Amino acid sequence: MATPPSENTIRLGDTGRGLRAAAAMLRDGRLVAFPTETVYGLGADATDARAVAAIFAAKGRPRFNPLIVHVPDLAAAEALAEFDHDAQILADAFWPGPLTLVLPRRAGAPLADLVTAGLPSVALRVPAHPVARALLRAFGGPLAGPSANASGRISPTTADHVLHSLGGRIAGVIDAGPTGVGVESTIIGVTDGVPRLLRPGGLPAEAIEAALRRPLSPPVAAEGITAPGQLGSHYAPGVRLILDADVAVAGALWLAFGPLAGRRGLSLSDSRDLTEAAAHLFAHLHALDAEARAAGLDRVLVDPVPETGLGRAINDRLRRAAAPRPGEDRAKDG
Repeated sequence: MATPPSENTIRLGDTGRGLRAAAAMLRDGRLVAFPTETVYGLGADATDARAVAAIFAAKGRPRFNPLIVHVPDLAAAEALAEFDHDAQILADAFWPGPLTLVLPRRAGAPLADLVTAGLPSVALRVPAHPVARALLRAFGGPLAGPSANASGRISPTTADHVLHSLGGRIAGVIDAGPTGVGVESTIIGVTDGVPRLLRPGGLPAEAIEAALRRPLSPPVAAEGITAPGQLGSHYAPGVRLILDADVAVAGALWLAFGPLAGRRGLSLSDSRDLTEAAAHLFAHLHALDAEARAAGLDRVLVDPVPETGLGRAINDRLRRAAAPRPGEDRAKDG
């Protein structure tokens, strides 16, 4: 799908002058989308309350939903949060990488309160993408960085996806091509002495449990939203997703896991490889959403995906993408 005009959003290069221009925009309190190994993030100075507020305005994001803060290294993270033994193990094992840790916010940490949505904790990540790391070094401070898309919609894995969703609302986007992992980071809460899986993501929970040498606990339900990506309806295309479909429908579009076998649509992985499927997930949802709209179709059928490894993250995103949005009634559809 062609990217629509974005008169006020500049597409920046991923080296040299482009990164310097992006850092200058961020220091000026403006918003710049940047690539990570998971998806494109929408960056703002995490210490500037007005800049952080602009993220919520650009995305249309509920203000009770906290943001992930990106930092260049563990030392920068330790200046913002308190690390216990388990958090230290995870940071040493998986940073830089697709892991976000929700930790107690350090007293006096120079973060805008809106970043944490008023919670006593902060979500931190050290990204592995070389362009993200170069931008953090050029900027010289922490960057708030939720996914660079309108709130609740499909996450972006290319600069074109960003421009289609937020063009004209942000200052720039650094174009470094498609992201590699393709789903957001795994989020682990380490605030009460019990490591908890708050959101499955690009780092399999099994790897985290192996590092900790014990199982992860679930979130505490009574606490409500304690980390990004916990809204019931999220990552949604404009058309409806029908999960675990097993009956062919004439003319239907499919998001397959395995060969299409004559069906119309796209396959996450012909060989049923979960890593490949995760990398393709959001790009395929963008493409199928556009194709369905153009064809006048109102739904996309989705093959079952195994609930193991990265399959947990894929299924989490698919379930949230398929959930009714606030104010939407799907009871009539059965």
